[in-house]
Amino acid sequence: MFIANRAPSLKTVLLASGVVLTLAMGVRHGLGFWMQPISQANGWTRETYSLALALQNLFWGAFGPFAGMAADRFGTMRVVLVGALSYMAGLLWMALVTQPTLFMFGSGILIGLGLACTAFGAVSGIIGRVASPEKRSWAFGISGAASSFGQFMMMPVEQQLISAVGWQHAFYLLAGLVVLAMIPMSFYLREPAVEHGSGPQQSIGEAWSEAIGNRSFLFLVAGYFVCGFQVVFIGVHLPVYLKDKGLDNPNVAVMALALIGLCNIFGSYYAGKLGGRLPKRYLLSGIYFTRSVVIGLFLLAPLSQYSVYLFASAMGLIWLSTVPLTNGIIAGIFGVKHMSMLAGVVFFSHQVGSFLGVWLGGYLFTRQGSYDVVWAITILLGVLAGLANLPINERPVVRAGVAPA
Repeated sequence: MFIANRAPSLKTVLLASGVVLTLAMGVRHGLGFWMQPISQANGWTRETYSLALALQNLFWGAFGPFAGMAADRFGTMRVVLVGALSYMAGLLWMALVTQPTLFMFGSGILIGLGLACTAFGAVSGIIGRVASPEKRSWAFGISGAASSFGQFMMMPVEQQLISAVGWQHAFYLLAGLVVLAMIPMSFYLREPAVEHGSGPQQSIGEAWSEAIGNRSFLFLVAGYFVCGFQVVFIGVHLPVYLKDKGLDNPNVAVMALALIGLCNIFGSYYAGKLGGRLPKRYLLSGIYFTRSVVIGLFLLAPLSQYSVYLFASAMGLIWLSTVPLTNGIIAGIFGVKHMSMLAGVVFFSHQVGSFLGVWLGGYLFTRQGSYDVVWAITILLGVLAGLANLPINERPVVRAGVAPA
């Protein structure tokens, strides 16, 4: 139990982490708007910028388990502080560096680390530890809604910044906003010291081995790979896909991405709420199956701004609603002591999928002049993820001789 100071209240943690998630995810979701102006300014193909964003997602996932370990051991506050500074540096790097390789790897490492320290994996542990078991799924839903609000709020802001001050100065302003807002919020995520029980304790290595050897955990890993592939491919490539198809008004893409964020506020909240009442594995499967259906209908229907808005609204309801359910299953099976680390491990799979989704979109478009094959892959993966989540066993693991997490 906590002994050095009083633990922060759940309300305080949700508010502070909500601001951090709003900015972390809001800025990240809008980076696709820079694809065209940066590519034109530097004489790059779409593949170059796509690979840069793909590397950001990959490094985000690679740093995730380590950021989670640090948050579990040293506290969420310190990790968020590091993340805010790294995120700021990454945005400045994207504004100033014009050499393709340096641009890709520098922004990938800096923004990847920034996101690993400020997004879901890093803050999930403190939420899981502060929330009571009966409120945990709901609390994860609130945090997911906060990230979606960030997408809804930041999409128009980022597009307007690019139009008003240019793409380079837009990065400067966002870098300042990130660091000035996240650093004060991090101090509300200070966790008191933990008094360990007198019995045997599960180490990080034991927690890792237990999770990797658990069949249900591996199913979660597989499903989250698909989630990353789908949402990042759509988030980054939808604006240019619409322009290729003749919808030249940039406000259509802005409104579409904003609608995804707006609708996912409700989707994430109610996914978390339903996860406290219904089997989370069935909800996850339903989300993945529904994504495939929605994407298929969007591609079959005549394209117009209204079909785009309907697609965005439907996708928004199931966009990041996988997050509270996935984190809820992890906490339910393994406990919350190593929650941030295990969430980071699962999220690494998500980011490998993100890397492939954003990079493959640019690669195949450059080679084929079309996104048709990537859309087909996205539909197929949704079906496979839906099947993978059905056999998950949500019962807590039984450990011999280890104090409860």
